[in-house]
Amino acid sequence: MNKQAEKMGKIPFSAIRNVFSEVEKLRSEGKEIISLGIGEPDFGTPEHICEAMIEATRKGATRYTPNKGIPELREAIIKKLKNDNGVSYELEEIICTVGVAEGVFVALSAFLDPGDEVLVPDPSWLNYTHVPTLNQASPIYYPLLAEKDFQIDVEELEKKITDKTKILVVLDPSNPTGGVQRKESLEKVAEFVIKHDLLVISDEIYEKLIYDGNEHISIASLPGMRERTIILNGFAKAYAMTGWRLGYIAAPMELIPPMAKMHAYVLTNASSMVQWGGVRALEGPQDNVEEMVKEFKERRDFMVKAINEIEGLSCPTPGGAFYLFVDVEKTGMTGEEFSKFLLNNAGVAVIPGTAFGTRAVNEVRISYATSMENLEKAAARMKDSIEKLNI
Repeated sequence: MNKQAEKMGKIPFSAIRNVFSEVEKLRSEGKEIISLGIGEPDFGTPEHICEAMIEATRKGATRYTPNKGIPELREAIIKKLKNDNGVSYELEEIICTVGVAEGVFVALSAFLDPGDEVLVPDPSWLNYTHVPTLNQASPIYYPLLAEKDFQIDVEELEKKITDKTKILVVLDPSNPTGGVQRKESLEKVAEFVIKHDLLVISDEIYEKLIYDGNEHISIASLPGMRERTIILNGFAKAYAMTGWRLGYIAAPMELIPPMAKMHAYVLTNASSMVQWGGVRALEGPQDNVEEMVKEFKERRDFMVKAINEIEGLSCPTPGGAFYLFVDVEKTGMTGEEFSKFLLNNAGVAVIPGTAFGTRAVNEVRISYATSMENLEKAAARMKDSIEKLNI
């Protein structure tokens, strides 16, 4: 007997996970599939971070911690936010979460009432669409366009604002576009947010993965924004710690209590020994991060050149993260059709743009978080398959 809640019927299963399931199916049939779909560094977690977690476990870090996290980790996060982002917080203004995914759920669920509206980038990570729906609120899309370098356009925000709008979501750098917001763009967004008295959720998980002299600026550091901004960040991308499931929320004390309650009821606390790994990640050497960024840039440069040399495909050079957002319209296929075509004809998995919103019907996301060998092989397969279309 199916008695699922009505709200569960309003959200689809992750389109990204559906692609992964199809990849596993094809691999089980003996087919070689190169996945350019997963948003996960292919590097191992640095050894000093692993050792810190192992040592903490041996010393007894296997019990409950304070709901918000161990003080040592929260202090390390405070220091990081001050030094890297120019924003100051107190110990009780930090909540350690089970990845940014939990942070998204907690931050949105703690502030949304039925009927509220959230301004969400289109395209963006799908959690920002579906968590509002679960809370009987409405995601209202604002477009990010390649021809505008994926910058937030305040004129577009003004078209979407209503008396029901409560929250603006900013992903910087962006998943899936790799776009990095310039300071002048964020300053205009800040003016808009203050004018309309909105909260901002600023997802900064890719902040360390920045190229070509681009600079990550946290919107919370701009005048008048700390008091209305919830920063979400974590360890998965910069420190290759996706499986560790460790993130954090930073927000002014006024906004913390409802999120702290939500976090406590959902998950109690982030894993105790994992938190000690987080301490070491922030306080230890950062050369692993620098080496990874250097390698990602080389891969990005290779893939941008390779994609733009294939007839029918085009993509801009992203300033951050490890994704390309590729326009496939000239192939005569939608992003969904193109994704299926590549998987079945080239053995290459990519994610259709519609997995990230409604606008990107003719685009796909390609992750270059895999080896150069895989990228070279995938690019050659894509070129060969598409050339046979005689575009």
